[in-house]
Amino acid sequence: MLTEPGHTTMKIFFRLFFKTVRIVLGPLLLLWERLTLPKAIERSPAAQARLDAITRNLVLYQYKTCPFCMKVRRRIARLGLNIEKRDAQYDATSRTALEQQGGQIKVPCLRITDANDQHTWLYESNAIIGYLEELADFS
Repeated sequence: MLTEPGHTTMKIFFRLFFKTVRIVLGPLLLLWERLTLPKAIERSPAAQARLDAITRNLVLYQYKTCPFCMKVRRRIARLGLNIEKRDAQYDATSRTALEQQGGQIKVPCLRITDANDQHTWLYESNAIIGYLEELADFS
C-alpha cells in the first residue's frame, strides 16, 4: 500500500508539534513539581531507618516530565521514602534494563528486589503508589 504525501506531511507535523510542546512545557512542569513538592511525613529516626532499609531494594524507572511519574515522585516525597530513581528516557542502560528485564518500556515502573535477589516489575502509577503506601504504613 502506498502512503499518501499528505498523510506523511501530517504525521511529521504532529510529531514536531508534540515534540515542541514537550520542550516548552517540560521545564515548566519540573519547576511546578519542585515548587509544590509536599512536605514529608515525619518519623522517628529509628522508624525512618527501618523504612530506608526496606526501600533500599526499590528502583523507580521514570521519565522526568511524565505526569504519571511526577504523581509517583510526589507521593514518594510525601511518604518520605528514599528510592533510587533512574531516567529511562535518556539513560540507555536504564532503558535497556527496563525493556529486557521488565518486559516493556513503560513508565513509571517500580523494580522490587526481594531477599533472593529476584525482581518484580510493578507498572501503573496507582499500583505503585498503593504498594508504597502499604510499605510506609507497615514500617
